Amino acid sequence: MNEAVYILIIIILGGMVLWMWFRKRSPGVAKPASAESSSGQKQTIIEKQEEKQQENIKKIIEFLETRDKVANNDIEKLLSVSNATAERYLAELEKEGILKQVGKIGKNVYYTKI
Repeated sequence: MNEAVYILIIIILGGMVLWMWFRKRSPGVAKPASAESSSGQKQTIIEKQEEKQQENIKKIIEFLETRDKVANNDIEKLLSVSNATAERYLAELEKEGILKQVGKIGKNVYYTKI
């Protein structure tokens, strides 16, 4: 009789542990990641990335005030970003009508302010 009680207790405890483990792993329970902003408000990571992107675009526009033309490599060095990121920023500015691309591919491609 004592053995049956011990086995039953072990099964119940094991079931509770498994239930808690699976409950933690379910996708609906996860909380969104957040970071503390300088103003003390919580920001999601996506909002923080969008804010950084807007800051970088402003830096590009300010950089263009001092130059007639700018190349992808200039933006990479200015912002310490990858080639693909620099291309995305420049493409966005071109789409907004702020920049004009001169050239199609290669080293001779540069952008001028409209």
